[in-house]
Amino acid sequence: MITSTRGAGRRSAVALAAALLLAVPVGCGAGEAGTTDHPTRAGGAEPAPAPRISLDVAPRQLPGLGPRTSAGIPRKTSQVLMITGRGRNSAVSTAVLYRRTASGWHAGTVWPAHNAFKGWTDHHVVGDLRSPVGVYTLTDAGGLRGNPGTRLPYDHSGGFSVDGTGFEGEPLAGSFDHVIAIDYNREPGTSPLDWTRPLGADRGGGIWVHVDHGGPTQGCVSLREDHMKALLRAVDPARHPVIVMGDAAALRR
Repeated sequence: MITSTRGAGRRSAVALAAALLLAVPVGCGAGEAGTTDHPTRAGGAEPAPAPRISLDVAPRQLPGLGPRTSAGIPRKTSQVLMITGRGRNSAVSTAVLYRRTASGWHAGTVWPAHNAFKGWTDHHVVGDLRSPVGVYTLTDAGGLRGNPGTRLPYDHSGGFSVDGTGFEGEPLAGSFDHVIAIDYNREPGTSPLDWTRPLGADRGGGIWVHVDHGGPTQGCVSLREDHMKALLRAVDPARHPVIVMGDAAALRR
C-alpha cells in the first residue's frame, strides 16, 4: 500500500542508486530472475571528489553540466539531485541537491556516494554492473522501514528486504530501508517494487537511490543512511525533482 506524507525539507545534498543483490529480485539493476555476478574488488573506496562550487554567487546554470545534459532538465524542475562520478569506470561519486530560486541555483552540502561497480554507461543493460548516465525524474519512494518524512508517495513494504554480501564482502542488510526510485525504465507513479519495464527487461531496471552499504552497487546510487533520510525529507514533488547522474566527463557534454 502506498501512502503519501508531508515532511520538512531544506537544502540538502546527496548522492545517489543501488545495492548489490544475491539472488534477490528487487532493486539495484537486478534482472527479472534477480541473478547477479559479484566480483571482488581489493581495497576500500577512495574519498569522493567534491565539485568546485562557489557559494558566493548562485549560478544561473548548474555547474559541471554541458548543453546536452542541461537540455534534458525540464523547465519546470527547480530541484536537482546531481550525482557526479569520479570517472567512467569508478564506483565513487558525490551527491549534491540543488534548489533553484529567482537568484539562481543554490547547492546543498556535498555528500559522498557510491554508484555501480564498473562505473557508468550511456546504454545500460542487465548485468553490465554500470549505472545509467542521464537525467531522470524522481517520483516514488519506499522502504523496509517506515516513511521518515518524505512528501513523495512512500511504499512501506517487506518486499524491500535484502541480505547477502556486496562486492567487498560488506553486508547488504538495511540497504533498502529507504529508497527513491530513479525513473529509468520504469513506470512513474508506481511503487519502486513495480517490475514494469517500458524499454524491455534486457535494459535493466530497479535503479534506485538507497542506503549505502559501504561498497559499489550493481547500478544504483547509494548514500549514507542519515544523508538518505535528509534527502527524502528535502525532495519536494511540487518542485518536479530530477536526478542528473553520470561521470564528470559525460555530464559536461
